[in-house]
Amino acid sequence: MEFLPLAPPGSTPARVLTIAGSDSGGGAGIQADMRTCALLGVHACVAVTAVTVQNTTGVKSFHEVPTDTVAAQITAVVPDIGIQAAKTGMLASARIITTVAATWRELALPVPLVVDPVSASMHGDALLASSALDALRDTLFPLATLVTPNLHEVRLLVGIDVVDAESQRAAARALHGLGPRWVLVKGGHLPSAQHSPDLLFDGNDFQEFPGPRVGTADDHGAGDTLAAATACALAHGSSVPEAVGFAKRWVTECLRAAYPLGHGHGPVSPLFRLARGAW
Repeated sequence: MEFLPLAPPGSTPARVLTIAGSDSGGGAGIQADMRTCALLGVHACVAVTAVTVQNTTGVKSFHEVPTDTVAAQITAVVPDIGIQAAKTGMLASARIITTVAATWRELALPVPLVVDPVSASMHGDALLASSALDALRDTLFPLATLVTPNLHEVRLLVGIDVVDAESQRAAARALHGLGPRWVLVKGGHLPSAQHSPDLLFDGNDFQEFPGPRVGTADDHGAGDTLAAATACALAHGSSVPEAVGFAKRWVTECLRAAYPLGHGHGPVSPLFRLARGAW
C-alpha cells in the first residue's frame, strides 16, 4: 500500500493529538494510537483520560484522570507544539466528555477532529453510562469532523441494529443528525464471512469502502488504529474520503499482521511497515 509522506530527518513532522485512555496491555488506546502515528511518521501528542487495568482477556478496572488534568494536558500541548488533527478514544465518563468538548471549543482549533465514540466492548457490552452517551451525542458529536462508531456503538447511540446495507444507511443518517460533518459506520461486525464494508456519509452522499474480512481473532485495537490512521492522513491535508480510504487499507494490513499475545485477543499490528522497506 502507499504510505504518508515522511518529514526529512531533522525537520518537524505532522502532529496529531490523541485524547484517550491508556491500555496496560499495549494493544489499544493511547498505545495503539502512538504505534500507528509513529509508523506513519507522525508525532503523537497525548492527553490521557483514564488508566485502565487490562490485558488480552479484557478490562478489569480503570481509574479516571481528573478533568482539570485532562484539560490541562490539551491546553499545554496545543499552543506549544501545534497540531494538524486530533482524535478521541476512551473518554470514560460524562464529565470527561464535557470537559474535552469545552476545551476544544475554548481553543477554537481549525483542525479536523476524529471522534471514535468508544462506548461498547468488542462483545457489545456497554462501557459508558447513559449520561455519558448523552454527553457524546450532545456536546462532542457537533464538534466532530468525523465519527467512527462500530455497530455495537451505533446501537447504543441511536438504537439501530445494523444487519445489512439498508440499516447501515439508516444508522448513518441518524448519526449525522447528531451534528458531525461526516459519519463512518464501520461494518466489521456485520454478519458476513467474507466482507467488511464501511460506509461514509456527509449528509448528502454515501461512499462505501469495501474490504475483505481478515480471518483473525487478534483484532484488539482495530478501531483505535483506524481512527488514528484517519487523523494522520487528515493531518497531512487529505480530504475525509481520502483519509478514510487510506485508514481502511492501513487497518486491513494491520489485521493481516496481527499477532497472538497472552490468553485472549492479540493486537492488530502496524509493525508490518518495518518489513516493507518503504522508508
